[in-house]
Amino acid sequence: MNYEIRSTFNIDAPKSVTIKGRTPGHPAVPQQDIQYIFRQSTLSDLFTWYLLGERSLYLTGPTGCGKSSVIIEVAARLNIPLWNVVAHSRLETPELIGGYRLNAGGGMDFVHGPLIIAMKEGGWFLIDEIDLLDPSTAAGLNGIAEGRPITIPETGEVVTAHPDFRFIATANSNGAGDATGLYQGILRQNLAFLDRFYMIEVGYPDQDIEKKILTEVAPSVGSDIRDRMVAIANEIRALFVKGETEVTLSTRTLTRWARITAFQGRAAASQGMSNGETLTKSFDRALGFRAEPDTRTALHAVLQRHFGDRR
Repeated sequence: MNYEIRSTFNIDAPKSVTIKGRTPGHPAVPQQDIQYIFRQSTLSDLFTWYLLGERSLYLTGPTGCGKSSVIIEVAARLNIPLWNVVAHSRLETPELIGGYRLNAGGGMDFVHGPLIIAMKEGGWFLIDEIDLLDPSTAAGLNGIAEGRPITIPETGEVVTAHPDFRFIATANSNGAGDATGLYQGILRQNLAFLDRFYMIEVGYPDQDIEKKILTEVAPSVGSDIRDRMVAIANEIRALFVKGETEVTLSTRTLTRWARITAFQGRAAASQGMSNGETLTKSFDRALGFRAEPDTRTALHAVLQRHFGDRR
């Protein structure tokens, strides 16, 4: 089934341009966020990977920039079933492939894991934070990343991937480790494993896009306040990159801040709270309480510079 890119993703594209998807109805298709705003540059990269028929994709970028969400939203609009797993240092291949489980009759049945199900169903398998995965475990996925069949040791079953199966990974690093020291637990991945991926770098949206996102998620917050929120986010990100703070204001956190502000703003007047108090209170619940006390004081100073005339 073909989908018109322009209307499906709400981006500037000729009406005649379409992209292949699936017929609606599969239970593993994610639910779409109707407020989601696609970035044309990221979509262009994704569509190139998809149309080239590459088997595996690796998206790298800072925390909360939208690496996973863009995959989920594309899958939702193309009706592609998606299985999502979050990696960690103790994750092992059998958790992805499957294992024996006790059945109702007291016997043992082998139950396929999410990776095998995705291979059989021809869906997308998304593993988040893959750079937290032990490199030896990741190396065990080399064949799958190339689209080769896999033999399940416990049963001897040979699973050949459906032609539409795709293996997708996201990470805060490009697999070479974290030279910045900004992300804890990141492991350097095997070069042979990384060599199997089509790579896309995803950054934070530009300011105009983030302003549109805030307009969608928190329309009751004034445009002037939303603009200042975006400016604050970019200032805090710069501090984080310099190593001057241990937290950053990602797009995900920025939208949370705007939503909390919108919610609290409705009650603020009746409680006698000023705009500045509402903004600071909502900021702390979105980000500030994750920071060390000295850092929180510095972040409040950033807010004061941008919102001082609203206190």
